[in-house]
Amino acid sequence: MDKFRSLEIFLATCDGGSFAAAARMCNTDPSTVSKAIGRLEAQLGLTLFQRSTRQLRITPAGQRYADTVRKMIQDLTSCEEELKHSNDTPSGTLRINSAVCYGHLYLRPLLQAFSQQYPAIQLELEINDLHVDIIESNIDVALRTGYVKDSRLVARRLSPMDFLVCASPQYLDAHGTPRCADDFQQHHWIGFRIKETQQLQPIFLPDEHGEYQPYELERTHITDDGESMAYLCMDGLGFAQLPHFLAKQGLESGSLVSLYPYFRPPQPDNGVFAIYPKREYLPAKVRVFIDFMTTALETMGESTHHTWAETWPPVMLPGENSCD
Repeated sequence: MDKFRSLEIFLATCDGGSFAAAARMCNTDPSTVSKAIGRLEAQLGLTLFQRSTRQLRITPAGQRYADTVRKMIQDLTSCEEELKHSNDTPSGTLRINSAVCYGHLYLRPLLQAFSQQYPAIQLELEINDLHVDIIESNIDVALRTGYVKDSRLVARRLSPMDFLVCASPQYLDAHGTPRCADDFQQHHWIGFRIKETQQLQPIFLPDEHGEYQPYELERTHITDDGESMAYLCMDGLGFAQLPHFLAKQGLESGSLVSLYPYFRPPQPDNGVFAIYPKREYLPAKVRVFIDFMTTALETMGESTHHTWAETWPPVMLPGENSCD
């Protein structure tokens, strides 16, 4: 019998005044109650009850022990109720970790509305492109492009990650529009260097059938910052293959145009994910944040399997012009 059960029986004996009454209160039999009290007295080296054939009387030591145990159980019950209320109520500090570009362009503009809707939640926002250990770093939820498979974590896809081949109208006016993928060899290209691997992000362009293929192209300019890549493209320094969330602002303002329909990598880890520790009871603050992001993205034309890039009109379609 565990210690907590023995303490429950002990308090029931104090309240009931007999082993028989305690047995009824604890849904057991008097013999089990008597043995539990005996084991507890042996562990403590104290007599908790004076026994006689006619009555059971608690000793001074037993009374002091009972007062302490009762307070301990009351404190534990109060703590459990408080924790349950906290877990069920959207409140407390919500620690969010986000990839840099997504955090600046998509997440940050939404946080004022989120705070107004959930004023009892305090935000702690980390913006970086490092692959942090969410559990060790005590992160409640991370927004990442892609994910590392980890049985301790849940990865919920918020949207795919679609790529668009973009250029500024000024660049196209000055240098012309490529007629096919091979024409890009004669154009400037802005490359993206992945910080963790120091490798250049591959470039995919459509062939004459509209199937995207990897192309080896010389990068005229290189950056390891996504927003800088988008701005360099807007400034007319060359073409760039931008994730949809980086291209959105420039396309909507007219600072960029998209040459071809979107490209979506087929890998299962492609996309933007909300990642959080796996647990039986998800805290309300995490649940409402993910629900809020899902709803906000839907108003922007994005969901688990779709982005607005699917319907964005390109300047040209593969096969419209030919290099032959």
